[in-house]
Amino acid sequence: MTALKVDNLSYTYPTGTKALCNITLDIQEQSTVALLGSNGAGKSTLMDLLLGWKPSANILLFDKPLKEYGRKELGRFIALVPQSEHYNFSFTLLEYTLFGRAPYLAEMGSPSDEDVHLAYEALETVGLASYAHRSVTTLSGGESQLVLIARAIAQQSKVLLLDEPTSSLDPANRRKVIDILQALHAQGKTIIFTTHDAPFAYELATHVAMLKKGSLLCFGTKERVVTSEMLTTLYETDMTVCSVGGRTLIY
Repeated sequence: MTALKVDNLSYTYPTGTKALCNITLDIQEQSTVALLGSNGAGKSTLMDLLLGWKPSANILLFDKPLKEYGRKELGRFIALVPQSEHYNFSFTLLEYTLFGRAPYLAEMGSPSDEDVHLAYEALETVGLASYAHRSVTTLSGGESQLVLIARAIAQQSKVLLLDEPTSSLDPANRRKVIDILQALHAQGKTIIFTTHDAPFAYELATHVAMLKKGSLLCFGTKERVVTSEMLTTLYETDMTVCSVGGRTLIY
């Protein structure tokens, strides 16, 4: 089943700057898709459109126009993991993760025991359950990224969107994030993430959409589209894809 269908999508900012031109994507349920491109390629704008933050009549979410979803209903289908988030209050990790349950709560309602259980489970998934009652303001950069993922897991959405999920992480936390996302993919989650890191995209994604200057260069399985020729065209610098000892290397 198609999770997200983008049909001939274009977007121009109020200033007149054209950000996206004629983007068409058919993202299947339970796939992991990398939106790959350089800075300014249109990745973040496309992500905003997929989240419904910018209006568009050209996107279907599970065969229903995105614009027809109510705010809470949309929250049950799509969760976002941003690059970073500023903590205005000293919430505990558990309290912060519970924000992911907001689409299921009644207006002004309090989380149930089940909501708390799901939040704990999400923290366990990312390895932070022992920090559940610690303040989010005490977290390192890597831990902060993990709690953002925990909040999205607690949301129990069908689709998970991540904006540059490993851009500021050290190798150990990068590995943790990859392992968590691969496990979520194995459980049937549809995952879409932006990145400019071709090796990371190849390791995690099943499919890659290459964006260049607001246009879709190509879209398909990573094995088909991540080639030396396509990467060289995308980044306008020599790139090589080769197989060494059964592993695909990109440099």
